[in-house]
Amino acid sequence: MQLLRADAALAFDRVSLQLGGRRVLEDVSLAIGTGEFIGLLGPNGAGKTTLMRAALGLVRPARGAIRVLGAPVGRGNPAIGYLPQSRSGLGDLRLNGREVVTSAVDGHRWGLPVGRARARAADRALDLAGAQALADRPLGAMSGGERQRLLIAQALVGEPRILLLDEPLISLDLAHQKATIELVRRLRDELKLTVLFSAHEVNPLIGAIDRVLYLGGGHAALGPIEEVVTAPVLSRLYGMDIEVLRAGGRIFVMAGGYDMEHDEHRHDHGHAHGHDHSHHGHRHDAAL
Repeated sequence: MQLLRADAALAFDRVSLQLGGRRVLEDVSLAIGTGEFIGLLGPNGAGKTTLMRAALGLVRPARGAIRVLGAPVGRGNPAIGYLPQSRSGLGDLRLNGREVVTSAVDGHRWGLPVGRARARAADRALDLAGAQALADRPLGAMSGGERQRLLIAQALVGEPRILLLDEPLISLDLAHQKATIELVRRLRDELKLTVLFSAHEVNPLIGAIDRVLYLGGGHAALGPIEEVVTAPVLSRLYGMDIEVLRAGGRIFVMAGGYDMEHDEHRHDHGHAHGHDHSHHGHRHDAAL
């Protein structure tokens, strides 16, 4: 069991999580330090989204304890900003950027007047994310990368200390992936945020993250990329023989000649870029 750090922003102490009667995580202990940028990886069904939802107080552990910034986990914690994996629904709405961000302040009361304090909160978040140019533009006129920048701004509205970003790179091209990662890294540095950033593969995150949290088979491995993304560790997590190849600065996770991180996620690339409006009354997707 990993020793839990006293300065942990997020700590799991012998936590087991279940979803629909199925074990997702079993007896997991880990600690993410204040200000760390952690990449969250693992195969489909490994529990990445469920782990984030547990940190939000939306999934109760079957066993063990979770602490957020030293306090027991609870729902509606303003210290956490959340970007869910399921972001469908906004593409057909005629909301402009400021209305989308303001909706995180007002819940779902879109179109209603907001007080000056709420407007200031939205403008601050837009500034932080470099999204002021999107404030008056409708969502339908934005690219995927622009929408993602706007939705990260929405997650910043409550001035959180922790950001949970669930698959923010889905459907983005390489240039927008790099821009999104750089934005999150800048926000981490400027605001002293703790970031948990889930992704399909480790390569886009190389050079940006401090450590990687890899889930698989109900277990978790947390540490530097060179210690976690290895054949012995991933073979244990996947429960099968895994080969890890390194070439040209990239890492390939292979099993039986197949690239595990690319092939198993190919069907996911059609996700839309809508949003479920932070964790204050958002729609919760059932993905793992």
